[in-house]
Amino acid sequence: MTLAAVLLALVTAERLGELWLARRNTASLLAHGAYEASPGHYPLIVALHALWLAGLWWFGWASPLNYFWLAVFVLLQVLRVWVLTTLGRRWTTRIIVLPGETLVARGPYRFLSHPNYLVVIGEIAVLPLCLGLVWFALIFSIANLAILTIRIRAENASLAGSS
Repeated sequence: MTLAAVLLALVTAERLGELWLARRNTASLLAHGAYEASPGHYPLIVALHALWLAGLWWFGWASPLNYFWLAVFVLLQVLRVWVLTTLGRRWTTRIIVLPGETLVARGPYRFLSHPNYLVVIGEIAVLPLCLGLVWFALIFSIANLAILTIRIRAENASLAGSS
C-alpha cells in the first residue's frame, strides 16, 4: 500500500466517523426541540465531498506525497479537532438550530465566526496538493466556494433568526 493510499484511507475513515458523529448529534438535537434550517443545499455538500474523496482515490492513490502540504494538512486536522471538541454535541454537518441556545463563543469561535469552514476550505485545497493534484485542488476549491457561499448565508440567516 502506498503512503498516499494510507493517507486517503485515514481521511476516509475520519469522514465516515464524522458522518456517524454528525448523525448522532443531529438526532439528539432534534429530540431536544431543534430544527433543521435550509436543508435544500445539503445534497450539494454531500455530492461535492463524495466526488472530492472518490476523485482523490481515483487520481491520487499512488502519488508521491508532498511533505510540506502534508504538514499543512495535519495542522488543519488539529484545527478540525479543536472545532469539533469546542462544539461538542452541537457539531453536525447540517444547519441545526436549537431555539434559545446562545452561539458558541469559545475556542476557535473567539476568533472566527465559521472556523469549521476555514478548515473545510483548507482541506479541499490542501489534500489534493499533498498528492500533486494542483488542477484537482483548483476545480474543487471553486466548487466548494460556490457551495459554501450558499451555506454560510443560510447558516447566518438561520442563526440570526433563532436569537
